[in-house]
Amino acid sequence: MRNRGPLREYGSGWSVYRRLLSYAFYYWPILVGATVTMMIMAGTEAGFAALMKPLMDESFGVAESDLARWIPLLLILLFAVRGVAEFGATYSMRYVARQIVKRLRRELFERLLVMPVQRFQHQSSGELISRLTYNVEQVAGAATDGFSVLVKDTLTVLVLLAWMFYLSVVLTLTILVIVPLVVLVVNLVSKQFRRLSHRIQGNMSDVTHVTQEVIEGHRVVRIFGGETYERERFEGINEGNRRLHMRMEGIKAAYVPIIQFIVAVVLSLIIWMATSDILGEQITAGTFVSFLTAMLLLLTPIRRLSNINATLQRGIAAGQNIFAVLDEVPERDAGHVPMERARGALRLENVSFRYEPGGPDVLRDIDLDIQPGESVALVGRSGSGKTTLVNLLPRFFHPTRGRILLDGHDIEDLRLRDLRRQIAYVGQDVTLFADTIAANIAYGRVESTEAEVREAAVAAHALEFIERLPDGFDTLIGENGVLLSGGQRQRLAIARALLRDAPLLILDEATSALDNESERMVQAALRTLMHTRTTVIIAHRLSTIEHADRIVVLDAGRVMEVGPHADLLARDGIYTHLYQLQFRDAEAD
Repeated sequence: MRNRGPLREYGSGWSVYRRLLSYAFYYWPILVGATVTMMIMAGTEAGFAALMKPLMDESFGVAESDLARWIPLLLILLFAVRGVAEFGATYSMRYVARQIVKRLRRELFERLLVMPVQRFQHQSSGELISRLTYNVEQVAGAATDGFSVLVKDTLTVLVLLAWMFYLSVVLTLTILVIVPLVVLVVNLVSKQFRRLSHRIQGNMSDVTHVTQEVIEGHRVVRIFGGETYERERFEGINEGNRRLHMRMEGIKAAYVPIIQFIVAVVLSLIIWMATSDILGEQITAGTFVSFLTAMLLLLTPIRRLSNINATLQRGIAAGQNIFAVLDEVPERDAGHVPMERARGALRLENVSFRYEPGGPDVLRDIDLDIQPGESVALVGRSGSGKTTLVNLLPRFFHPTRGRILLDGHDIEDLRLRDLRRQIAYVGQDVTLFADTIAANIAYGRVESTEAEVREAAVAAHALEFIERLPDGFDTLIGENGVLLSGGQRQRLAIARALLRDAPLLILDEATSALDNESERMVQAALRTLMHTRTTVIIAHRLSTIEHADRIVVLDAGRVMEVGPHADLLARDGIYTHLYQLQFRDAEAD
C-alpha cells in the first residue's frame, strides 16, 4: 500500500522488555509495595493448602483437636488478608501502567516535534499515530500486567512448590518433569506470538492511515465517487486484521489446553503414585488432600504464566516499534551562535542539494545575495527547485554543498530555535489548529495582547469576517479551520505572520485562495509589511510578483535569470516565455 519507512526488528526480545521494565522501575516505591502485597497473596495460597492437612487429619479423625475448631475462622481471616492484598497490588499496578502510558506518549510526542522532516516523508502519519495510541497501550500491558503476573504467580508457584516439597519430595519431583516440556512449548509459541503481533500492529497502522485519508479527503471521495473504492480498500484491510487476530487467538486457544493436558497427565500420575505402594512411604489423607490442593492451586498461576506470554510478545513487538521512533536522531542542531533579531541579509554561496545520497541534484550551484528589506521572488516551472530552496532557509534540509549565510553567519552555526525565530511563513496550503481564531493568530507569539492580535487581523483584512462570527476572536474554527472559507483561512495565516514580526518573511503563493477584492487588500498589506522585512516569495502567478525588487528564475535547479520584472521581460528569455504563457492563458479564461 505504501512505504512504511525504516521500520526494523529493533533489538532482542529481552533487551526490549528490559527497557520497558525500566519505565516501570521509575516508580519503584510503588512496585516494592505491590511486590510485598503479591508475596502476601502467594502466602495465602499456600496457607489455604496447608489448612487442608489438619482439616482432613484431625477434623475427620477419631478425635477433634483445638486447631480444627479454629479452621473456619482462619479461613475467613486468610481470605480477608488476601482480598486487601489483592486490591493493593491491582490498584498499584494500574497506577504504574497509566503513568507509563502518559510518559511514553509524552516522549513520543516530544520526539515528533523534533523529528527530521525526511522522517515524515518516509512514514505515514497514520502509522506514527498508531504507535502513539495503540502500541503504547500494548507496552503498558507488558510492562505492568506482565510484571504483575510474573511476580505474583511466580511467587505463588514457588511457595506452593515449597509446601509440596515439605509434604512429599518424590511426588513434587515427579511434577517437575513437566517443566522442560512446558518450556519447549513456550519457546515455540513465543516466536509465533511476536511475528503475528508485528503484523497486527502494522495492520492497525493501515486501518488508521486509510481512515485518516477518508476523513481528511471526504470531499474528494464523495465528489469523485470513491466510496466504493474506499469501502473495498478498508474491507480488505479490516478482513486482514480479523484474520491475523483469529490466527493469534487460535494459537492462544490451543496453547492453554496443551499445557493443561500435560498437567492433567502429571496429576493422574501423582494420584496413581499416592494411592499405590510405589512411594514406599505412608501418606495420610490430610497430606494427600493438602498436596492435591496445592497442585490444583498451581494450575491457575501456571495458566496465567502461560497466557502472559502473548501479552509479553505483543508488548515487546510494540516496544520495538516505539523505541524505533524514540531513538530516531532528532533534527541536527550543532549551532552554537545566538541571534536575537537579524537584519535580514541572506546569502547563498554555491548551494547544491539532493534528497538522497547518490541521487540527482535538485539544486545546483545556487549563488544569490539578498539585502535586508529586499523582496525576492522565485519563479520557474514545477520541479525547478523553488520550494526546496525555501526549505533550506529554516534548516528543514541541509545543503549538500555550499552554505547559506544570515547576517554573515552560516545558518548551520546558528542555534536552530534562534534561526527559526527570525522567520515567518505563509504557505499555499494553510495549516490552522482546532482552536480559537485568536489562538491561531497568536500561535507564533503566544504572549501577544488582544490589541496586538486585533491589529494583525486588521492589517491582514481579516477583521471584517471575524467580527461577523458569533464569538468573534473566540470562535472555534474546527480542525484545520474547516468552518472557514479558503480566503478566510489564508488571511488568518497572513495575520499570524504579521504578528510574528520576524525579519525574514517567506510567502508561498500567500494570496492564491483569495478572491480579487481580498487579494488586492492583502497584497497592499503585504507590500507594507515587506518594506521592513527581507521577503522570499514563491510565485506561480507572475502577476502577483511584478512589484518584487528582484525576480529569480529557476530551471532544473539552476539560477537562469535574475532581475526586476521589466528588465527580465526586456531580455526575452525564460521569464518572458513564462509570463506570456500565463498572459495568454488568462486571456483565454
